[in-house]
Amino acid sequence: MTKLRAFTLVELMVATGFMGVVGVGIGIVLVDSQRGWNAMYNRIYSPVAIDAEAARRTFNSLVRKADRKNILLDETGGWVEVRYYQDLASTYVDRYAYFYSLGNELKVEYGTVDTEQNTYESSTQTLCSSVYSCAFVSVDGSVQMVLRLDNGSDSATVVSSAIAHN
Repeated sequence: MTKLRAFTLVELMVATGFMGVVGVGIGIVLVDSQRGWNAMYNRIYSPVAIDAEAARRTFNSLVRKADRKNILLDETGGWVEVRYYQDLASTYVDRYAYFYSLGNELKVEYGTVDTEQNTYESSTQTLCSSVYSCAFVSVDGSVQMVLRLDNGSDSATVVSSAIAHN
């Protein structure tokens, strides 16, 4: 008579317990990963982060088109005005952008400059809200913006530097 080989009840219980511990461990890792991903996603796509990125991009693009000789800065760093070329074919500075904070908003006033007639046409756009503080510094044709945003639940600090093109 031949003996049948089989697992004993104790071996089955040990294997089931081991698989249960491994399953619970994998579940904990997955839940923790999901929480971390959700926290990072909410931080990246929060209104404060989106406003900060929009302000940074606008500031950089306009300062990089600016003429180094036409950067006007408030002594206290409360505002900066850059004059820039509309396009590469322009022979004179024909546009300006005036960055300033008003209340809890960062605004930029865009306009055209007609140097022959000294006339201005302008429009104002709000770049971001929840502004806690904003300061501008200019050194040798570069301009730096230090922007702090805080809406009560999220906060962000953006330091953006750009060098004037011409």
